[in-house]
Amino acid sequence: MSDNQQIVNRWRLILGDFAEDNLPLNPEDRELDGALYFLYNREYGSEHGMRDQNPNKGGREGSMLTVPGWLRRVKRLFPKKTVEVMQKQALDKYNLTQLLTDESVLRQLEPNMSLLKNILSFRDMMPNNVKKLAYSIVEEVIKELQKRLEVQVKRTFYGRKLPMSNSPYKIFRNFDFKQTIKKNLKNYSHEYGTIIPERLYFNLNVRRYNPWHVVILVDESGSMMDSVIYTAVMASIFAKMPFLSVKLVIFDTSVVDLSDHIDDPVATLMKVQLGGGTDIHKALEYGKKIITAPQKTIVVLVSDLYDGNNYNYMYGSCKDIIEAGSRLFVLPALDYSSTPCYDKRAAKTIAGMGAEVAAITPEELAEWIGKIIL
Repeated sequence: MSDNQQIVNRWRLILGDFAEDNLPLNPEDRELDGALYFLYNREYGSEHGMRDQNPNKGGREGSMLTVPGWLRRVKRLFPKKTVEVMQKQALDKYNLTQLLTDESVLRQLEPNMSLLKNILSFRDMMPNNVKKLAYSIVEEVIKELQKRLEVQVKRTFYGRKLPMSNSPYKIFRNFDFKQTIKKNLKNYSHEYGTIIPERLYFNLNVRRYNPWHVVILVDESGSMMDSVIYTAVMASIFAKMPFLSVKLVIFDTSVVDLSDHIDDPVATLMKVQLGGGTDIHKALEYGKKIITAPQKTIVVLVSDLYDGNNYNYMYGSCKDIIEAGSRLFVLPALDYSSTPCYDKRAAKTIAGMGAEVAAITPEELAEWIGKIIL
């Protein structure tokens, strides 16, 4: 039984629907039943249902609700978590696109990842006056996600939360041995026969002038939506690291370099055209062209590996990248989903060449890169 059907059954059991709609309902219960009926009667193939003429039966005035009225009602009657579930089902399962095309309705929706994905999917259907509001919602969700992931990425690279200052990054690779000895000579201990430093010194610029290069190639096909979102955010975070030089490229059958917009994941996502064909070989070939230091380059291919071209071309490009000395990471998914869908045969072939292939979370990607560069 589906989750939404369980909700329907639970409330109808409470409200008397299973007693053949013959039990009278108080006004509050009628509102509850009407709100549920408006949405979940679509499960039975009716968009609005028929209004029941008996005023004492189960509150079928749900059929008289409009989308804005329904949304106001559920936000008043149900907890926030329940409202988010119903909002998601209204969009994903019952295709209530009025939630996205009506500005007054869109303002009432809870900004979250589900709403973000629906805005990206349906933005071409939105009137111009709604697109500005939609952009602000995307910006709000992305900034919150970026803030949360940035803390985790910094902890991965630096080992702890960085202080709110311009002090050097205190990691082993940046340790300035000579300066530490020089500044602490006065602290020589005759008792222990060694210097006991009062302060350790780190060089902020040790890695800045010889960075690792990360080339991120992102498949923008419709099935990769979650991964595209997380990749855009992670690329913007990586680009802030002083020891990383990052390029971001999206592709379907065409290739678009968005490296100039890498610090603005919202602008990146609003340029993505989800759906269409896929030419992974073309993207990999473009990636090869922008590699300047193969031994210091990590290529991250975010794709389900379902290629519309000859797979041998894709395999050849992967082999070229690996044999040139670059590290290749292939991510069939970069999100928090536990059931990625990808071409397992292609993944096995590429892994056999020496690439790392796995569906991982954003934090795990940071850990992967951190193990190589630090």
